[in-house]
Amino acid sequence: MKIEQIYTGCLAMAAYYIESEGEAAIIDPLRETAPYIQRAGKDNARVKYIFETHFHADFVSGHLDLSAKTGGRIIYGPGANCTFNCYEAKDGEAFKVGNITIKALHTPGHTPESTTYLLLDEQGKPHCIFSGDTLFIGDVGRPDLAIKSNVTQEDLAGLLYESLQTKIMTLPDDVIVYPGHGAGSACGKNMSKETVDTLGHQKQVNYALQAKSKEQFVKEITEGLLPPPQYFSKNAMMNKQGAVSLDEVYSHGLKKLSPAELEVIVEETQALVLDTRDPQVFGQGFIPGSINIGINGQFAPWVGALITDLKQPIIVVCDEGKEEETIMRLARVGYDNTVGYLDEGIAGWKKAGKEPDTINSISAAEFASRYTGNNLKVLDVRRPNEYSTEHVVNAENKPLDFINDWTGDLNRDETHYVHCAGGYRSMITTSILKSRGFEKLVEVAGGYGAISKTDIPKTNLVAETK
Repeated sequence: MKIEQIYTGCLAMAAYYIESEGEAAIIDPLRETAPYIQRAGKDNARVKYIFETHFHADFVSGHLDLSAKTGGRIIYGPGANCTFNCYEAKDGEAFKVGNITIKALHTPGHTPESTTYLLLDEQGKPHCIFSGDTLFIGDVGRPDLAIKSNVTQEDLAGLLYESLQTKIMTLPDDVIVYPGHGAGSACGKNMSKETVDTLGHQKQVNYALQAKSKEQFVKEITEGLLPPPQYFSKNAMMNKQGAVSLDEVYSHGLKKLSPAELEVIVEETQALVLDTRDPQVFGQGFIPGSINIGINGQFAPWVGALITDLKQPIIVVCDEGKEEETIMRLARVGYDNTVGYLDEGIAGWKKAGKEPDTINSISAAEFASRYTGNNLKVLDVRRPNEYSTEHVVNAENKPLDFINDWTGDLNRDETHYVHCAGGYRSMITTSILKSRGFEKLVEVAGGYGAISKTDIPKTNLVAETK
């Protein structure tokens, strides 16, 4: 028996490969199928089953492509009501993979169809659970993604409590927990950076498993929930309806465009020019009107949070050789309408005699030398919890997450100094504002990490309320 966690840091997401006696199962695959097919090929194994723990909201699953290419049968839990060819497991139903058994445990709460898969080893002993978004390391799944007019987040939280108490907590303490996500995912609020643990240890340390009653549990897991990213509901719908093949996305996305062709497409379709280079490189020269979301950061979640139309035509500008990866990572979160990429990147733009735009960026030391109290308009684009811990005196908290809501509040005639924690989000923010016509912008390189080392006055929300 082999069990491998295939972890994708950008999405803080875990898929799983299981093999026994030449038969393999994949749990919660991403949209690109090659890693799973290659892994099974290494063992000369046949993909027999593709198990989905639920209809994912934070990424588009690869179950349809993987099934088409391997013949593996797609399995969802009770109540999935798939619109494509899949098998809906019954609660407690067992599936053989070589000499092991995978048992479906219906655990509604995160979503109605959420299912945990219990693996029984060759001797029939409970070995591990693949808990999807039902149970994380340090947390449980948020209960507000599948609410309807007649189903509240409190209703789903109550279902999740019952699922945990009757299906999970009753398992032996030495059962291994393999969750669907780790720290950084928006599918929970208190996830650990660890991505595997024993159930017994989670019973001791996971706050959500310490609740003395259903009422306490519901209160604790619904408190402090930030709104889910806007793309979550759209990805969930794509997973329910079935997405197009990733090969089809590549067919129109991997098209070289000259600078002239790029300009024509932007003019005719209002395509978004998305530059995925590192922030510091982007700031030194970019196509006017383009925005920066660096591929070496939390790329897909930020794309999903900030680009509100999944059908938006997108033209990619990236480092040479990163074209296919960029298109794939956009497709992971449902952005399938990539219409090409700039041939030779920004070098091709300059070679054509086109003038690049730049971002006015200064060091933290220079920022501190200009600051005298309330003379600068400082935008701190970190999240509220970061801002409340410590921030520059008189800085306004304008989280990047909600830039589409607060852009209209800014005075275009004032100069705004923009910073985040390290420079990634501030460059995204500055590029978006510049694309919307703001010219008086100064990005503070190194973010608050660098600012904190200067003698600029700082405060926190506790001090401010005294």
